[in-house]
Amino acid sequence: MDLTSYAELAVLLVNRGDELRGLTELRELLDETGRRESAARVTRRDLDALRELREELAGVFQAAAEGDEDDVVERLNGLLVRHPVHPQISGHDGQRWHMHLTEGGRVADALAVGSVMGLASVVTGLGVDRLGICQASPCRNAYLDTSSNRSRRYCSERCASRANVAAYRARKRGG
Repeated sequence: MDLTSYAELAVLLVNRGDELRGLTELRELLDETGRRESAARVTRRDLDALRELREELAGVFQAAAEGDEDDVVERLNGLLVRHPVHPQISGHDGQRWHMHLTEGGRVADALAVGSVMGLASVVTGLGVDRLGICQASPCRNAYLDTSSNRSRRYCSERCASRANVAAYRARKRGG
């Protein structure tokens, strides 16, 4: 069961959490991630729960960026206890049978379960060093490193380019 897309949901929640000012913004985020049914039934309670989850997930990424594996695992284990996983066999859109995490209950519960299980899967399958915080100043976005050589340091090509240009200009001034 590949849970990378669920881990990417965690990255989205961390990076876009400050933009979740109201239900409209949350519905837009859910629509973007193909969760239109969830977007239609989201409530203010879901929004509040996701804001809280965002802070907890941001702590996981910060601990990973600091290289504190024990803290990452402790935080994820705590989240796994609070958001138990309920897998389900699913077949849709002409696909073969495959595993999904149950999307029942409140919208926030489903997003929390997916995000936490996705990160736990990445940490146990690939390593804590696959979670990080963008090194481009002043950006503090989270990222998931799925590169084959564990080389990702930035959340986006934009930040990588900005950092490389800044480093180039600094070298030119110094030389």
